[in-house]
Amino acid sequence: MKTGDKIRCTLPAVTYGTVLYSMNVPGDQVSKTREILKEVPQLQEIFVNPTISLKVKYSITDRVFPESMRNFLKTACRYRRMDLIEEIFAAYDRCQDRAGHVIRADLYCIVPPGEEQKKGMEKFLCEKYNAQTADIQVHSDDSLLGGFVLRVGSDEYDWSVKGRMDRLAQSLGAVKV
Repeated sequence: MKTGDKIRCTLPAVTYGTVLYSMNVPGDQVSKTREILKEVPQLQEIFVNPTISLKVKYSITDRVFPESMRNFLKTACRYRRMDLIEEIFAAYDRCQDRAGHVIRADLYCIVPPGEEQKKGMEKFLCEKYNAQTADIQVHSDDSLLGGFVLRVGSDEYDWSVKGRMDRLAQSLGAVKV
């Protein structure tokens, strides 16, 4: 399921993504499979259609996809999990990130940070989350009025003017006169 630009993964998708990662399929083969499914959405429709036989689905898989991905895709078809393929790939990506000690974050700001500021944020994230690399995606958000919001998973670091004003209004509302 999608939330904004992020994909939240269901438990079956996490399980399949973890299995795909543990199969040690070359990353370029996984990428090629994703690319094919994205470029030819009709394939996805075929794979999730219960009226199309497994034999047909397997035949298409053998003709279209990289050999190292075929058994995985056939298993996903057999157990009717192809509807989760986008989530499965997102879970696979997360496994890769964990193994490579990569932390991903979203930075919301009005003005993109300078190189030194971004490096400082990356250093903070690496230390805080015990990562070797931090990948920060910068997003423009004029509603912040200034400052920034840094999101990492379910953690949020709000140093925006809007956030500070909201916290001030909340604390003033709590004070009884």
